[in-house]
Amino acid sequence: MRLASFNVENLFARAKAMDTTVREVGEPALAAFERFNRIAGHSEYTPEDRAAMLDALVTLGVLVQTRDGRRLNPRQFDTAWALLRENRGDFLAAPADKEPHIVAAGRGDWTGWVELITEPVDEVGTRMTARVIRDVGADVICLVEAENRPALVRFNDELLGRQYEHAMLVDGNDPRGIDVGLLCTDVVDIDWVRSHVDVPDPAVPGKRLFSRDCPLYKLRLPGGQDLYLLLNHLKSQSFASGDPDPLRTRQSTEVRAIYDRLRAQGAQYVAVLGDFNKGPDRTDPKRHPTLEALLGAGSPLVSCFDLDAFGELFDPKDADRERPGTFQSCTISNRLDYILLSPELAAKVTGGGVFRKGLWGSPANKTPPKLWSVYPEITAAKHAASDHAAVWVDLDLAGA
Repeated sequence: MRLASFNVENLFARAKAMDTTVREVGEPALAAFERFNRIAGHSEYTPEDRAAMLDALVTLGVLVQTRDGRRLNPRQFDTAWALLRENRGDFLAAPADKEPHIVAAGRGDWTGWVELITEPVDEVGTRMTARVIRDVGADVICLVEAENRPALVRFNDELLGRQYEHAMLVDGNDPRGIDVGLLCTDVVDIDWVRSHVDVPDPAVPGKRLFSRDCPLYKLRLPGGQDLYLLLNHLKSQSFASGDPDPLRTRQSTEVRAIYDRLRAQGAQYVAVLGDFNKGPDRTDPKRHPTLEALLGAGSPLVSCFDLDAFGELFDPKDADRERPGTFQSCTISNRLDYILLSPELAAKVTGGGVFRKGLWGSPANKTPPKLWSVYPEITAAKHAASDHAAVWVDLDLAGA
């Protein structure tokens, strides 16, 4: 059977602030989005809270800063990054003769939030995403940054011709529609799924640990074996809301703890896979800052990249072997996507590789990558299946 992981960068719709050619353009809006919704949850709004939320609304384009002061943005759908939703109660007053001001005294006075505006993913890009998944041909594939289960089901039905019998996704903690899901063919049964969405962050009281989730799937394979999968999308590398490394370190430590508990309970075949959002140290590829619990010298998990069988390519003429990473330029520091295996499962690997035919490279590039070939339909960054490559391994579990 073939096991794969692929960050698809959403299937049909993606937040505008996450889909800019230059990542730094949207980061202030994403930081303002997180800041507003965090402060909006306070039971009482201090003057500092009100000022911070108004500033966030300006950054998000809900309000515009004019020469005469702040005003509601009359073209929010065209120029803003987000919309302010007031479902019940009043949060913001915007009289014609005064600047907008916050009227709610605290969270109890209103029900609402700031919602990021989404735009359709490029149609060619969506078709290329489907083509990558078809060409990889995995029996089980982890999809990172899928919007929700209905989108995953629709994608499977309409673009994959129902290639997969099972499409499962549990909503996580990220409100931007970038969850982790699973597709399985009809030879695999999903026995159960266990979410870790509510695991608390040990360093921040009242906050949840995982940026998205770390769902645990128990699959029943055709030969009767049980395969346990831990799907991941760890904290991003963005510094928009502060240094992300400590949180990613805590997340990877908890993922390892979940793995250790599984093993102590007798689980033999376990895989930890997904987008870990951090590559090896640029100067020492054996070091994995923030991921030591999973990839460090003391970890029992085996990385697919360390297996002799890993590296087989669909097209031997491609130069994929020369690029060790999975994200954009695919340098070693851009090795973000992994399949980690328990020792018993690693012993069953017969092949594997990185599939880059849907990857344009850096979004700023005007020409196709020179070090690997892409589908001929991809003539610009917006047509790419993703800015990540897919990673896959083949497992011989016959008679296991």
